[in-house]
Amino acid sequence: MSVTVEKLEKSMAKLKIEVSAEQLEKAIQKAYEKNKNKIQLPGFRKGKAPRKMIEQMYGKGVFYEDAANELIETEYPKAVEECGEDVVSSPKIDVEQLEAGKDFIFTAEVALKPPVKLGKYKGVEVEKMDIDVTDADVDAEIDKQRNTNARTVEVTDRAVQKDDIVTLDFEGFVDGVAFQGGKGTDYPLTIGSGSFIPGFEDQLIGFEIGKEGDVNVTFPKDYQAEELAGKDATFKCTIKAIKAKELPELNDEFASDVSDFDTLAEYKEDVKNKLVEKKTGEEKAKREDAVVRAVVEDSEMELPEAMVETQSRQIVNDFAQRLQMQGMNMDQYLQYTGNTVDKMLEQVKPQAIERIKSRLVLEAVAAKEKIEVTEEDFEKELEKMATQYRMELDKLKELMSDAEKKMMKSDLAVQKAADFLVENVKESAKKATKKAAAKKDDAAKEEKPAKKTAAKKTTATKTTKTAKTTEAKEAKEEKPKKTTTRKKKTEEA
Repeated sequence: MSVTVEKLEKSMAKLKIEVSAEQLEKAIQKAYEKNKNKIQLPGFRKGKAPRKMIEQMYGKGVFYEDAANELIETEYPKAVEECGEDVVSSPKIDVEQLEAGKDFIFTAEVALKPPVKLGKYKGVEVEKMDIDVTDADVDAEIDKQRNTNARTVEVTDRAVQKDDIVTLDFEGFVDGVAFQGGKGTDYPLTIGSGSFIPGFEDQLIGFEIGKEGDVNVTFPKDYQAEELAGKDATFKCTIKAIKAKELPELNDEFASDVSDFDTLAEYKEDVKNKLVEKKTGEEKAKREDAVVRAVVEDSEMELPEAMVETQSRQIVNDFAQRLQMQGMNMDQYLQYTGNTVDKMLEQVKPQAIERIKSRLVLEAVAAKEKIEVTEEDFEKELEKMATQYRMELDKLKELMSDAEKKMMKSDLAVQKAADFLVENVKESAKKATKKAAAKKDDAAKEEKPAKKTAAKKTTATKTTKTAKTTEAKEAKEEKPKKTTTRKKKTEEA
């Protein structure tokens, strides 16, 4: 196998990969061996027809596609490694020559890691972040635990209230005609859960058991069932039962039931300590976001579109894996939400761009500062992983490929670069931009003595996590509406 590289515009390149005729012949023979049991020719038992007879019957190139796919799958990674280029996208493959007895030639158009011109990255000024856990924060956290341990009780002497769990019969009508999928019997619904169309649950508040009433809603314009999208509908609803949550009393007994402490005071102190720890981690991540974002904004880079597309697809694929862990596949998600893979790819594109820029900047800082990952750093990270997955360290090392180990070291270097930036920040009080400051000065000049204008507070926009801390944003659409027909989508990420 040989490979040549042609550099294109905007950090793109075309790899021309040539595989020997001998390797192609082996791949064709392998394709024949793989498929011969599926082919039956007159005069031969199934799976016993010679390759030449099959090629005469179905054409000389009957096994070419399988052979080409086999060679592309095995030879492309070797070509990337041999050429020494930093490829950052999936390849766009084009077969140039495929014929028995000749070299197999194909090209792969790929994105290369673009150059980064770093701006200021030392002494970046970020807003000072204070960690403050109030009694209200502690009470709110304890209330969550009380809700978790609440019991439900039957209610018969009042109307529906927010947070009630009702048993509901309903039927939906558009222009006076019942529509398919709009009917439900003995449906359990928590008021305020957001399970139904916006406005539906709020209108049930005040309904009494056994009395029918109307709920009027408008389906969203982008609703998954196109025949209902944007339409006004009326639901005939009857509440058959009401249940309410009964929270446990807040006392020492409750504290001992939900924690390792005997008194409510001790439990509250533990909750506060855990909130401080949690908030410390969150503030650290926010500080890291802020400084990385500032460095990104002051740096210059041009991202190849293929790199962005590959990262977007990776985010969607990661989301699909998380769905599987929750017992749902991507087809089901698309069906329930009315979304498509193409829409999801477009939705996550801004996140993909920010993630790429953060990574590129941190890699550039690591290179500039000669940040290295020692074997000790690597071993510590492996030990953490082994503990997390409950595996023996040696077994984990055996299972990891060289590419995975290389990527882990790269991730560690990126995190070290992020830590370096945070260590070198300059904290300030709430920071205003020059533009905002100028506006403030202009406003002060125009202000009349008898009238004072309240100064507007500025809020920092939320930044993307660094490559180490970023969580792929889940592409969100409206939750499934149990009251309508669902249209099945078949796209896959």
